[in-house]
Amino acid sequence: MEADISDMRNELQSRDGLWRRIQLECQKLYTELLKIKEYKDIQEIQIKHQSSHVQLTEQLENKNPELLPFAESQECQEELNKIRNHVYREEQSRCSEQERMKTEISDLTEELHQKEITIATIMEKAGLLERQLKMELETKHKLLTKQQLLEFHYQVIKSGNTHLKEIV
Repeated sequence: MEADISDMRNELQSRDGLWRRIQLECQKLYTELLKIKEYKDIQEIQIKHQSSHVQLTEQLENKNPELLPFAESQECQEELNKIRNHVYREEQSRCSEQERMKTEISDLTEELHQKEITIATIMEKAGLLERQLKMELETKHKLLTKQQLLEFHYQVIKSGNTHLKEIV
């Protein structure tokens, strides 16, 4: 019985270790969630920056008719084309970076969701195993108490028999 109780204690200790590993995994997932939030914040900043960039581009396009009388020379036209090309490349670069970040955030969110499901499953199983162990420990404890009681009765009967032998 004592060996069984010792085994049960060892099992509880190993489950405690499992519980600690689960908690560590939860902390890792929380860190990943913070990274996702950080990516999201960066994305929002880029969207704001992009909208202001688009506004500047529109202002430039709107000012072009006003600048035409001054930009008759070939040099001004070339400079305007360079600026337009540069603005276009920057816009394309930001769009592709934004799409990449959206994809990465989506992937991280899916991974986080899968890990949350895994943790929930592990927690459920750990709770079930803990309840089973408690029930088994309680049963073993009752059996040990019963055995000690029977042993006590045996000693009382043995002492009574010894006394009766002496009398006889």
